[in-house]
Amino acid sequence: MKILFRWFGKEYDTVSLDKIRQLPHINGIISTLYTKPAGEAWNRHEIRLLKAVIEKSGLSLQGIESVNVHESIKAGFPERDRYIENYIKTLTALGEEGIHLVVYNFMPVFDWIRSSLAKPRLDGATVLAYDEEQIINLGPEKLFGWLQGQAKGFLLPGWEPERMSRVKELIEYYRSSSEETLFNNLEYFLKAIIPTCETFGIKLALHPDDPPWSVFGIPRIVTKLDNLRRILSLNPSPFHGLTICTGSLGIHPENDVIHIIQELHDRIHFVHLRNLKTLGSGKFEETAHLSCDGELDIYNILKTLYDYGYDGCMRPDHGRAIWGELAMPGYGLYDQALGSAYMYGLWEAISKSNPK
Repeated sequence: MKILFRWFGKEYDTVSLDKIRQLPHINGIISTLYTKPAGEAWNRHEIRLLKAVIEKSGLSLQGIESVNVHESIKAGFPERDRYIENYIKTLTALGEEGIHLVVYNFMPVFDWIRSSLAKPRLDGATVLAYDEEQIINLGPEKLFGWLQGQAKGFLLPGWEPERMSRVKELIEYYRSSSEETLFNNLEYFLKAIIPTCETFGIKLALHPDDPPWSVFGIPRIVTKLDNLRRILSLNPSPFHGLTICTGSLGIHPENDVIHIIQELHDRIHFVHLRNLKTLGSGKFEETAHLSCDGELDIYNILKTLYDYGYDGCMRPDHGRAIWGELAMPGYGLYDQALGSAYMYGLWEAISKSNPK
């Protein structure tokens, strides 16, 4: 098992590679080319440059999070084949550069959604939080600007300005479609790209929707166990798999994260570990990673992964803002470092108590 740290590049991240390098339990970096618009093909030269910067720090690039899927692919628009071809070119370049893990999502229109990027807690920390009523009152056309204002100039990963310029058109389209539309378009996409993944040994790790339910009447499918089963059945290749994001899956009232791991363990290619608290219907806030601070039993989640033979990569996700640090919401150094050390300590204790 490898614990990774997500790095957003010199242009965007306040956390430098030399600081990450000082965490003795961190084995590598997961990153991406944040300046590349979704749908544009990557080339080997720019991937090689990213690898070189990371390797110069004494770390290694272990995977890409994310290669974003163009909206035309999700929606099944006529031009999707052109963007799928570019995705295949990107996967080929990554494979030729020795990258074997790619995270992506299939969320239509919006990526992850929050109503607050800095909700104050009683202890003085701030956290990411979601309030469905506030989101609905704000409306889809104002959401991106609202989050940009809260981000205070920091990057909002996954939020693509080119998509936001088409919000009204896309919302109208998806409201007249269904979950079946997304299942069919995901299957079409997978059928096209999986052969390239198999050629280069690239594991695709589909990330759950965040939150895992419909927002603004837009269907979402990467939400709960029944849907995950169906998604994995769309293509039998072992390179088609999942990212288990404990927070995204754990907030759905029908989901039991431990049961999901037990049933789908052979198709888990990456893990995001975070914790949260439910505050009511359609309301939650994120917490520290520790089991005692949230609703998820992080020890038993990690023990289940260990028991079922997980030996891939994982990372801490969405830390609190603590100790006055000014950083990208959810991705400061301090709480991610605490979270990753907690993960390492639990894994060491589990593995030493349950030798195989």
